[in-house]
Amino acid sequence: MKKRIMIVGPTQAGKSTLANILNDTSRPLKKTQDVIYGKNTIDTPGSYIENPSMYKYLIATAQTASHVLLLIDSSRPVEVYPPGFAKTFTCPVSGVMTKVDLKTENVPLCIHQLQSIGVSEPYFRISLTDNTGVEELKEYLLGLSSLVRHWL
Repeated sequence: MKKRIMIVGPTQAGKSTLANILNDTSRPLKKTQDVIYGKNTIDTPGSYIENPSMYKYLIATAQTASHVLLLIDSSRPVEVYPPGFAKTFTCPVSGVMTKVDLKTENVPLCIHQLQSIGVSEPYFRISLTDNTGVEELKEYLLGLSSLVRHWL
């Protein structure tokens, strides 16, 4: 079974846009209603993290993921993740701050949130309008997947 990167975050945080970039595709952007399996990603609906009764679906879906990306929208850093949430996953978890170009002053708050939910550094700061930080994230994920293959 192919392992994919699962992308989790609140509505409008940039999950589908990031999935398009990581899949090298241009799927039309619209509100994601269901889990969408792409070539390299698992794009999850924002409602799955915004509604605690849906957490079980995220945890179950992550069983087929090689990595989980937890997104925080820097332009509106609402706290949607419960404390320690990252620890519920058995695969590596990384924190991604999206839209950093819109509200750079919120970066310290986003870092605090990532620490609270149990995500360790490195934290990735990206902008999907000009692709700031995207190559760094891709290289990191590519490096992890080759490291995983090396150990298998």
